[in-house]
Amino acid sequence: MKLGFVYTGLLLLTFGCVQQPKQPNTAAKLTDFVNPFIGTDGPGNTYPGATAPFGMVQLSPDIGIPGWDRIAGYYYQDSIISGFSHTHLTGTGAGDLYDILVMPTNSRFSDSIPENNYKPYSRFDHQNEGASPGYYWVDLLDYGIKAEMTATKRTGVHRYTFPKDKNTQIHVDLGYSLNWDKPTDTFIKVVNDSILQGHRMSTGWARNQRLFFEMQFSKPFKSYDIIENEEGASSKIILDYSTEEGEQIQIKTGLSSVSSEAAGKAIGIETQGDFETIKERTQDVWERELGKIKIESQNLDKKTIFYTMLYHSMLAPTLYSDSNGEYKAANDANGKLKEGTDSIAKANGYNRYDTFSLWDTFRAAHPLYTIIQPEKVPDMVKSLLAHYNETGVLPVWSMQGSETNMMIGYHAVPVIVDAYFKGFDFDAELAYKACKQSAMVDERQIDIYKEKGYIPVDEGHENWSVSKTMEYAYDDWCIAMFAKDLGKMLDYKYFLKRSENWKNLYNSKRSWLQPKNPDGDFIEPFIPKEYTPYFCESNAWHYYWFVPQDIEGLISHTGGEERFVQKLDSMFSYAPSPEDKLPLFSTGMIGQYAHGNEPSHHVAYLYNYVGQPSKAQKLVNNILENQYKNDPNGHCGNEDCGQMSSWYILSSLGFYPVNPAQGVYDLGLPLFKNAEIQMENDKIFTIKKDGNSDGTFVEAVFLNGEKLDRSFITHKEITSGGELVFTMTSDPQLADKNQTRTPDTNKIY
Repeated sequence: MKLGFVYTGLLLLTFGCVQQPKQPNTAAKLTDFVNPFIGTDGPGNTYPGATAPFGMVQLSPDIGIPGWDRIAGYYYQDSIISGFSHTHLTGTGAGDLYDILVMPTNSRFSDSIPENNYKPYSRFDHQNEGASPGYYWVDLLDYGIKAEMTATKRTGVHRYTFPKDKNTQIHVDLGYSLNWDKPTDTFIKVVNDSILQGHRMSTGWARNQRLFFEMQFSKPFKSYDIIENEEGASSKIILDYSTEEGEQIQIKTGLSSVSSEAAGKAIGIETQGDFETIKERTQDVWERELGKIKIESQNLDKKTIFYTMLYHSMLAPTLYSDSNGEYKAANDANGKLKEGTDSIAKANGYNRYDTFSLWDTFRAAHPLYTIIQPEKVPDMVKSLLAHYNETGVLPVWSMQGSETNMMIGYHAVPVIVDAYFKGFDFDAELAYKACKQSAMVDERQIDIYKEKGYIPVDEGHENWSVSKTMEYAYDDWCIAMFAKDLGKMLDYKYFLKRSENWKNLYNSKRSWLQPKNPDGDFIEPFIPKEYTPYFCESNAWHYYWFVPQDIEGLISHTGGEERFVQKLDSMFSYAPSPEDKLPLFSTGMIGQYAHGNEPSHHVAYLYNYVGQPSKAQKLVNNILENQYKNDPNGHCGNEDCGQMSSWYILSSLGFYPVNPAQGVYDLGLPLFKNAEIQMENDKIFTIKKDGNSDGTFVEAVFLNGEKLDRSFITHKEITSGGELVFTMTSDPQLADKNQTRTPDTNKIY
């Protein structure tokens, strides 16, 4: 539903009015090249508000109207704002969070509309709005109020500049909810005329969410009115002020899953100084994070896309523990405690993270973190293990101390196994126990999978039988490699055998991975391009290629390299017909390839495995150049907590992990003439393009001056520092002529 004053046609406002990157100069900051509005239009589902890297707080504007387009609270085509809430998801398809809405008002405007449930609102204009890492601002036109936001790790900081008005008010609304979110218990306590405390308990995609807060106001309020909900709980407070022209009021909001007192401590620890000081500190943190990769480009759009994608890659997972390590444990996610545990847990010696969109992020985001976030990777793994200790299984898709059970697989496993083989420090025996246990439970049809070696079709709306079988099999390979390295050979053989379960759904007569019924018969009729309950947000074309643990086996089953190439060619050329019904997630289409959804993300690189890397290079370049734009509608699909952006970062650097847990990155081609990745211990890994300036193919690759005889590099080679040089050519035959060996199956590098 759209309001009469919401933009419904082509926007007259250009991107340049929103966020124009500064011209490059010696003093330019990398934060100048970040455009937080990318993805706020179209299917990206991102938010433009203020946050710190991997921060607990995402202080961002809310349109206040539900719907898929506004799943992150904000939609670029809208023209009203109903307030600023403190928590948001980045680029998911799930409508949750939106905690603690704040909205300043005055006597200039008092209209209300049913579309936003009669909440206060104001019109806004993109000409009077801006965002950069750690900072968001907008003019609330109907009130003449300028709103500014910044954030630290655990606090959100507002600054409102008011006109002269004796009836200025600030609304703090705990009853506000949107999409799937619903408050279950709210409470507001007026500590004094400058401090509020309270909590907002809610349910939604994640159940039994528990959020405590403290809010400190730079100016005491004259009076207040607490509004109770139907259950008699205080759900909203309206604070009364009298303001002079240009007067500013700052609000500091600390968050905690444990207590209001802990939230108040976060304010004391993290928000020393005024708004400008806090904003500058957060922007300095962003500058350091973005500086971990430096690229050279005279193309401002490409440079902006790169650094915005790098920025997006650092919005999740999100910090969950307080400064003393305490947090709400996952064991009471369903209102019940695991025997012998507390609802309050403590992360000793590490930061507890949550918001693990693992079905998406195991593919590229977590491998990227092992390169540029090595100090955070152990904490992320320990956070996954904490979830296991609290619940008995690793998370599938967790947030706010709750398991959403969204999507499929047990993809915490490849994240943990990848980190283990890359040498990160955590309890390996506990990690192995968690991986094995998560693969042996009798939940999410794993019991049937263990019994039959595949998951059969059932009557479930989201049966996803083929996709589950494929993804469980990959995760089983990861466990097998882990077991082998720990000397657990019986487990190694067992899980290695399970990793071959994808073959149980291979119909050799049709050369498709095809659903079976419980009796073992293939389901007919079967049309590979149709979107059915047998495939998770995909069709048979997308999932055919998901055997990263045994690409050689998939090639063999397909009929050899020639037939495999033919099928790959068809994947990228067999376009949907006009009458085909494509779901929301089938975007960024190239033939049947859908870059807007994760199962396709590795497929272009499979040409490396059949002697035609030129086709991989051409396709990767096509995706880099055409599926990401410096525009609000710049994402071809959901951002998905950093996965869409991480694909871009890695691919633009010239490599991508087809098998995310193997310790290798398959070579593509770099987008930029020069890039430098800052490693630990002051080591630098440099990537260069050399040779034909118009070349779109790679003739040869040199690592530290030596020509590579393989189509991949290892993680250790990157983190050791050095120089990777791609010699470019315009001749695809030269690229294919120099095809070299690919990674060995059943080997960790």
